[in-house]
Amino acid sequence: MFLDLLKKRRSIRQFTEQPVEKEKIDLLVEAMLRSPSSRGLNPWEFVVVTDRLLVDDLAKAKAHGSSFMKNGPLAIVVCGDPARGDVWVEDCSIAALIIHLAATDLGLGSCWIQIRMRDHDGKITAEEYVKKLLGLRENLTVEAIIAIGYPKEEKLGHALASLPFDKVRYL
Repeated sequence: MFLDLLKKRRSIRQFTEQPVEKEKIDLLVEAMLRSPSSRGLNPWEFVVVTDRLLVDDLAKAKAHGSSFMKNGPLAIVVCGDPARGDVWVEDCSIAALIIHLAATDLGLGSCWIQIRMRDHDGKITAEEYVKKLLGLRENLTVEAIIAIGYPKEEKLGHALASLPFDKVRYL
């Protein structure tokens, strides 16, 4: 059941050393490419990073909030082309969520690392750092990095009673 998947998905920031198998990476790629997109424009592009040294370099993208990725086995960089549509941010975010859910379904952990509109070191942005590191085209915007691996930590899903039902209004 889809709801069971949502109940157990949590942000995981500690991964084992075990590499993610090619078969699982291929399934993640298929899942993200099946992501819904406004008007079918598919403004997203992805970079799948399995090179551990490159993942370690990506972990330095921001002063805070990306270092946990160091020594991680897999990172997927989610990029968008703003010229491809006015809702590219939404389309990229939906694709990133699909990656998270597919990872959970495959027994993997994942965590979102925001890159767009974040600082690297006070001199350049996190996006500029990632674009240079990966040799990305100038027209792409780096939305986020999804860190993925086998969970080293175990987190329980959020209890039903802890959900913010006060944020829902019925008419």
